[in-house]
Amino acid sequence: MGRSAAFFDLDKTVIAKSSALAFGRPFYRDGLITRRDVVKSAYAQLMFRLGGTDEQTMARTRDYLATLCKGWQVEQVRQIVAETLHELINPYVYAEAAALIEEHQAAGRDVVLVSASGEEMVRPIGELLGVTDVIATRMTVEGGRYSGEVEFYAAGPSKVEAVSELATARGYDLADSYAYSDSYSDRPLLECVGHPTVVNPDRALRKLAVENAWPVLEFRHPIPLGRRLRERPAVPVAAAALGVGVGVAIGIAWYGRHRRGKVTPAA
Repeated sequence: MGRSAAFFDLDKTVIAKSSALAFGRPFYRDGLITRRDVVKSAYAQLMFRLGGTDEQTMARTRDYLATLCKGWQVEQVRQIVAETLHELINPYVYAEAAALIEEHQAAGRDVVLVSASGEEMVRPIGELLGVTDVIATRMTVEGGRYSGEVEFYAAGPSKVEAVSELATARGYDLADSYAYSDSYSDRPLLECVGHPTVVNPDRALRKLAVENAWPVLEFRHPIPLGRRLRERPAVPVAAAALGVGVGVAIGIAWYGRHRRGKVTPAA
């Protein structure tokens, strides 16, 4: 038998929000996104969530993502993420997810974050969690800027392709490996391992989990990492059993609704 690994979707599975949404405000502040992008991006995000693994929906979402990011300076994106990571992501890490990641690592398994968000976002979040391996969307870069082409779109069946390639390279036994996700669009990822588990599932995924007798976890306690290390999660993982993407502009919409009543951004 080969080694085993644990593959975690990111948004609504490990963190209690969309990673792209989280960085929407600083992207807007720094001029990467205009207000005109709000409706287009929100619609694209909604279609992806509703369409799941439909090829046409995924292709439209991928193409819109490429157009949205075209011309952005890669270093600017990395700097924004680095400067705001602890404010916008750290407080929203599920304590149950962080504890579960630690359990897999303690058992000798590699942990891999698998997300449709951009690698420039996902990798720093992984480092925050002590996870060095990520599978994420990669944009083509020319002269330090995004060219408007997507090199690899980490969504739907593409996630499985990347997971399979990594498993071959590392010697993982997928039949003895684990996967966690909140979204029906990750059905291929869940079905490619021997131990699939759904987390905070959407309606379609919950139904699928029931049909296949997959475990269902409900994560409800986002706690800043520093506090979690001082105070172990009040609700253990076992008790929880009783989920640059295009959603970036939804963060702007959130910002617009709340900015009037707040002087400083929410932590």
